[in-house]
Amino acid sequence: MENRNLDKALDIVSKLITGENVSERGENAALYQEYNNNAEVYDIVHMSLKKLNLNIYEYNNGLYVSAGDNNRVFGYSNEELRNVLGLRVNKELYLAYFIIYNIITEFYSDTMSSTYAEFIRLEDIIKNVDKTTGGIVDKSAGLVLDEVEENSFKQIALTWDELPVTTVEDQTGARAARNSKSGMVKLVLNFCVAQELLVESQDRYYPTDRFRSLIENYFDDYRGRFAELMNGGRDATD
Repeated sequence: MENRNLDKALDIVSKLITGENVSERGENAALYQEYNNNAEVYDIVHMSLKKLNLNIYEYNNGLYVSAGDNNRVFGYSNEELRNVLGLRVNKELYLAYFIIYNIITEFYSDTMSSTYAEFIRLEDIIKNVDKTTGGIVDKSAGLVLDEVEENSFKQIALTWDELPVTTVEDQTGARAARNSKSGMVKLVLNFCVAQELLVESQDRYYPTDRFRSLIENYFDDYRGRFAELMNGGRDATD
């Protein structure tokens, strides 16, 4: 192993884990070329990121990383993410996760398709969550929120259903808050913008290359499990 190749590979790893852009464009273009054209640099980058429990994805001639499962250094714990989003309890956090899932499905029905939405609006997400939670709970069964498992889809659906669409404060424009459907969605959208997954312009939200890289490399591995859970543990094809 050449020291030069090790140095270049660690430079790439350092840039990626500190959130810098490594692509064929920009100030790190030379590092991207090293990754793309030098097999040893490529191998060291992948080995190093694997040891750090990080996933690397390539999209549109750029590199992106995400935390692996249970990565306590580069990922969020439930408590940390609740604090970031301004939520109090896990059932609100699980609803936020579910809203993120619905944001994904607004853009992609599946990642094999070359067509996807150009942008989404807050109201699109509310309608999508209404639709996906609508069939989860039979309201005539008389379910009580406190009697349902905290991390179940029934709990998510009931938590969502209890929220008003908007509050008085929302009438002059959606504000991020956990006391309405529009407020919860706004909280999640703000988080996605802060994570450089979405870009907001005139109340429209556009996916970034980082978003597309994560979804097109990651989403298909888990969307089947989501469908299974939402069908009460049955395979989605049953």
